[in-house]
Amino acid sequence: MTGSEKGPRERMVFSAAQLIRRDGVGATGMRDVAAHAGAPRGSLQHYFPGGKEQLVNEAVAWAGRYAGRRVARFVAGLAEPRPSALFAAMTGQWTEEYETTGALTGCPVAAATVDCAAAAASTREAAAAAFAGWRGPVAEALTGMGVPAERAEPLATLMISSLEGAIIMARAEGGVGPLTTVARELGPLLDAAVAPGDGEGAGA
Repeated sequence: MTGSEKGPRERMVFSAAQLIRRDGVGATGMRDVAAHAGAPRGSLQHYFPGGKEQLVNEAVAWAGRYAGRRVARFVAGLAEPRPSALFAAMTGQWTEEYETTGALTGCPVAAATVDCAAAAASTREAAAAAFAGWRGPVAEALTGMGVPAERAEPLATLMISSLEGAIIMARAEGGVGPLTTVARELGPLLDAAVAPGDGEGAGA
């Protein structure tokens, strides 16, 4: 998504998310966001009277919605709808970015959590809601693949937290090794959660 087809307010939220995932909240200034979005500086106060905190919170919310929507697209693109294949698609999003650009950016939700959650209760709440909005579709996808409902949400939490940790490690190491490792090691555990007799739902 480029954000270029959106109005100035939506473009600024999108731009904030992209800059936060690259540079973190502290290094992302309001003027940087306006410049990235191609929006007049004066529009910042108009659209975000709550200042940077409001803009960060809306960027975090956008990122959570985007991640949640991508789950359905990942599932639709799977040749075999297994939990391991879904997780491989989730990690593959980041390995493909590295292969394309030679660099990894982070997750804006995680970046905002690390940078701001202790200082701004509203940002912590926005991040928690964003993760919940991502976890729900992952859990729903798992149940559709035959994972019992009582295990789907805990496994969705495991998948997202493993992915986020691997992204941080991959950025630190300058390569995708941690991402490929978690996809390989977690895959069998995820597939083993499929209830007996639900092989067809898992693509077996």
